[in-house]
Amino acid sequence: MSGPSAPPPLPPVPPKPPARPGRVSLWRYVKLFRRDLLSAQPAKLYRAWMAEFKTPFFRSYLINQPELVDLVLKRRPRDFPKSNRVSEGLRPLLGNSVFSTNGAEWERQRRIIDPAFEGGRLREAYPAIAAAAEAAVARLAPKAGGGPVEIEAETSFAAADVIFRTLFSIPIEDRMARQVFEEFKTYQRSQPVVNLAAFFRLPKWMPRPFARRTRRSAAVIRRLISDLTDKRAEALAAGTAPNDLASKIMTTKDPITGLRFTASEMVDQVAIFFLAGHETSASALSWALYLMAMHPDYQEKVAGEGASLGPQAQFEDLRALRVTRDVFRETLRLYPPVPMMVREAAQAETFRGRDVTPGSQVVLSPWHLHRHGRLWDNPDGFDPERWHSENGKQCQRSAFIPFSTGPRVCTGAGFAMLEGVLLLARLCAAYEFTPIAQKVPQPVAHLTVRSDRGIWLKLRPRDL
Repeated sequence: MSGPSAPPPLPPVPPKPPARPGRVSLWRYVKLFRRDLLSAQPAKLYRAWMAEFKTPFFRSYLINQPELVDLVLKRRPRDFPKSNRVSEGLRPLLGNSVFSTNGAEWERQRRIIDPAFEGGRLREAYPAIAAAAEAAVARLAPKAGGGPVEIEAETSFAAADVIFRTLFSIPIEDRMARQVFEEFKTYQRSQPVVNLAAFFRLPKWMPRPFARRTRRSAAVIRRLISDLTDKRAEALAAGTAPNDLASKIMTTKDPITGLRFTASEMVDQVAIFFLAGHETSASALSWALYLMAMHPDYQEKVAGEGASLGPQAQFEDLRALRVTRDVFRETLRLYPPVPMMVREAAQAETFRGRDVTPGSQVVLSPWHLHRHGRLWDNPDGFDPERWHSENGKQCQRSAFIPFSTGPRVCTGAGFAMLEGVLLLARLCAAYEFTPIAQKVPQPVAHLTVRSDRGIWLKLRPRDL
């Protein structure tokens, strides 16, 4: 008589960086933080509602309690303006963009930008995103069936293509678009996400410690973007400009002042659109493809949904991509592209019985919130079906913020979801992705959550 059957093996756990063991000195923490935001943090943050960090220069409070997150981002966002400590590292490139401003200036910028992303803009942008998806499928064809392919490079190219097609109606094959893309790669290699100004509040008159190549690369990018916006201004004046995001933003007047963005302001905004839209989308899509390689059962479902779209699919047909959408949501939970956001207390506060002095840094970490052991079932596991459970629905409302939330929610969140779901479905319909045992990616956080040495997969055309 045979004994009870063995339970089915648990699915593999997606890669997760090791937590920092124990206490370390401030200088050691600074080094760890600059190398990788994620592994520099202690393991207790995956269960704590709040943690206080003290340094000789400032105090910071990481908050995971949903009620506190809601307070800072939704209920009283003006009392917690965006901290300039993180944006200091991106100042040479982004200037005075909507990413770094606060108060009345930020509100003015959003009044001009938001209309470009409202109403039927997703429907209008769909043909450009669909064309970028087909171009991504075609670019991978020569690499399928051969050796390992570094997927992050491919998704970066595809995401940049989406940005240029939706913003300026040009594919990345356009010479100037490719120049901007290549220069952005140079910039990212030269500039860590956090520079010394994040730890030491420097006077405004003091020069910032940026490397010479960082300043040079930022200047080149801004010059290239300026050329693009100048050409668009000429086309708008001549009445020949396409009806894309750039045209909409450049022609929108602030309803209060009646003024449009100046040429310099438009360069600031395009820089953050490219950096935020390209980096975040590329990060999410690369991890989604890796998760599909780890979970072939879900990959087959996504491939089936992608194949069902057909070559003449319309915007309305995307409603059928239900599994793909759940897979992409779960990817954003496990690998939120922006792992941490920093606000600053503008006045004295009390969090969970602790006094928070004005100027304290308030850290909101989607990375820890999305994997919090007291909020999520199986927090480190890949489970797209969780989005239909009562726990998953509740967590989505209170503990799922891949695009932030409240007034400063990402303006392009809807675009990012459309892009991610469509590209994932199209790529899985065209190719079968398999992991490489010797090349397990390790998540690290720089500008976004990426792999330490790339994400390597094997591809096989599905029509073979």
